Formats: sequence, structure tokens, C-alpha cells
Amino acid sequence: MTISRSVEDVPLNNFHKLLTIRSGGGSFVDGYVLSIIGVAMLQLTSGLNLSDFWQGLIAASALIGIFCGGFLGGWLTDRLGRKNVFFVGPTIFILGSLAQFWVESAMALFLLRFLIGMAVGIEYPVATSLLVEFLPRKYRGPRLATLTILWFAGAALAYVAGNFILSAGGDDAWRLVLASPAVIGAILFAVRMGTPESPRWLLSKGRAAEAESIIRQVYGPDFSLKNLPEQAEAKKLSVWNLLHSGYGKRMLFVSVFWTCSIIPVFAVYAFAPKVLQALNLKGDWASFGSVAITLLFVVGCIIATRLINSIGRRSMLIQSFLWSGLALLGLGAFNSGSEVLILLLFGAYALFIGGAQVLQLVYPNELFPTEIRAFAVGVGTSLSRVGAAVGTYLVPISLETLGIAQTMYAAAAVTLVGLLVAWALAPETRSLNLQQAASLT
Repeated sequence: MTISRSVEDVPLNNFHKLLTIRSGGGSFVDGYVLSIIGVAMLQLTSGLNLSDFWQGLIAASALIGIFCGGFLGGWLTDRLGRKNVFFVGPTIFILGSLAQFWVESAMALFLLRFLIGMAVGIEYPVATSLLVEFLPRKYRGPRLATLTILWFAGAALAYVAGNFILSAGGDDAWRLVLASPAVIGAILFAVRMGTPESPRWLLSKGRAAEAESIIRQVYGPDFSLKNLPEQAEAKKLSVWNLLHSGYGKRMLFVSVFWTCSIIPVFAVYAFAPKVLQALNLKGDWASFGSVAITLLFVVGCIIATRLINSIGRRSMLIQSFLWSGLALLGLGAFNSGSEVLILLLFGAYALFIGGAQVLQLVYPNELFPTEIRAFAVGVGTSLSRVGAAVGTYLVPISLETLGIAQTMYAAAAVTLVGLLVAWALAPETRSLNLQQAASLT
């Protein structure tokens, strides 16, 4: 008997769970490699005699690489397929991280961090589009949000493992710290072996027989192309649809809210010891504070993941920007307060920004059709990193010239912009299938 229900209405199976791990592993490595530079920065600065200019540039180099990698990854994923691009990121993570062990100049480290950033940029469009095109609609939001949790989990591990390596090693321990992501990259490469191509992408390329074979393999022998209803009205789209017929407005929304949600986060991760030091948290307070705040980011994302289907995407985004922005204002106003107050305010920011963080991967994957989904995610990734790179580069300069209070106020202003854009443009997509969410009508 033929099952008439859509593949988006089936229960979550073991394939979906494994694919979440395969896709989420990229986010985990991403969080690790982008955060590990903050752990190594103080010893690295001494080891390579870095000026403030090179400190900022090296901290921002991976973000610049993400800008290039996002465009490239989205373009390649939509043209060559999700499966073919799925192994590019892990390969670069391994080779680029190992090469950092032998760097002898600021320029060499900048170039390697740029290359690793490109791998991160490639990961976002390929991993998220592959995952969302297999997931049932009920689990789409929570599972995509889980990737953000894994990002912060990777960041937390970076601080724990990085500080352990620094304490156990000598003056050159920073080299081992920067090379350590190669281990995770190798595990990720192995885990991804055997991943099938997306049936939706295959259909967009006219490869119906292959698509149907994978559908039967994943969902069972009673399923076929008839259970993928959105393909009944599939039409050829080009990347220019991002700027025409309504997709330009969606791209604006995704890029701006994504940028505003990551600028303060990336700046904090890149220079966590310096920021906490400027807020009068020194010694053990600074070390434990970095780990505690990172763990609270994870907790905030976990809470947001559990609430995403109940309170909706739009409400979550607005509330997240509102309360996290107020916490940043508090850090600016009470920058000379006690250690406990500073940690409470930083903790509040970490918890409340979780809503905006998990929606970074949910919204762009839901608002664009299969033919341009990966490219849209890549563009959003790239454009958001422009602001993040500039913000990260300016952190040490801002701390030196303007002080911690004005730096925190600037972060709060960025969050306010995100709030206004969310209020004006954020749609609600929680109950829609992919075809409905991506439709302009």
C-alpha cells in the first residue's frame, strides 16, 4: 500500500539522528577553531611578537575567510551537490590546523587562519542545506538549532582543552593549542563517510531516478517521489532571485539580523581574557569566567531549542535581542561593579542571545527554495562575517582608546539594530513545510 503522507510528516528515524551528528560536527569544529585563537592569543602574542595591529588582524582573519568561503561554499553546493562538498571543510580543518604548529610569522598565521575560515564558510551552506532537506518539519527548527548548540559546545571545549594544553606545556604550547582542531577534523571526516546526496537537489538537476532511490533508502520502500509534494510545482530559479521577486528583502533580513547577533559574540570570544580583564575580572576570575560564560551560551541555546516550536521564530528573535541588549547596556553602565555583578550581567547576555543564535541557521534554510537555499545560506554567512570581522578587529582598539564602557555600549547599539530589523521583517515559519516557508505568496 502506498503511503500518501509527505516525507516532512514522518517520525524522526536513525538516519535523521546520524545526519544531525554528521552536519552538526561542522558547527562543533567551527566553534572550536574560532574560539581557540582567543585562548592562545596572550602566549601567541609573546611568541611571535605581535603588535596590536597583527593581534586584531589574526583574530579577524578566520572571519574574513568565512566571508569568502560562504559565497564559494553556497555556489559550489548548489552546483556540485551537497554530498560532494561535504568533505571539503573537514579536509581543510585537518591540514590548516596542523600547519599552524610550524608558523614562524604573523603573516603565515594570518593566511592559515584565513584558509580555516574559508572551510568554516563552506560548512554552513552545505551542512545545513543537506540536513534541512531530509528533516521532517516538526524537527526542522530544533535540529537546525542543535547545530548552534554544538557550535558553543565546541567553543567551550576550546577553552577547556586550550587552557589545559597551555598549563601543561611550555612557552610554545600555543602551537599545540592551534594544531588541536586537526583531531576533531579527522573524526568529522570519518563520521561523514557514507552520507547520501539530497533527493531535493538531485530532482533540481533532473536526476529523478537517483532521488527516488535515496528516498526509499532513507524513508522506506513504501515512499517515492510522490511523497515529496513540493517537487510537483518545482521551477528553475537562479541566484538573481535573491534580489528580485521578494527574495532580496528576505536576504536583507537574514544578513542584518545574523550580523547583529554575532558581532558581540565573536568579539567576546576572540578577546575574552582582555574583555574580562577590562571589566576587572583577573586571574582565576577571568579564567573560570570565560568557561562559565561559554557554558551559559550553550544553556541559552538549549533553552531556545526547546522553545522554538512553542513560542515561534519571530517572537523568539525579538525577545532575544531585547533582553540581551539590556544586559550589554548593564555591562556598560556597571563596568566597574563587583565580579559577581559582572558575571551575572555577562551570564544574562549569554542566556538571552541564545534565541537569535539558534535562528541564524533556521531562518535562511527555511526562507529560500532548494535551487538557491545553499547559496542564500552562504551569502548570509558571508555578509554577516563582514560586520563580525570589523567588530573583532576593532575590539582591542576600542578597549584601548574608548574604554570598556563605550565598547559595551557599542555592542548594545548593534543588538538594538538587530531588534528593530527583527520587529520589522521577521516572518513566522514554524508550522510551514519547506515549500510553504520558501514561497513568496
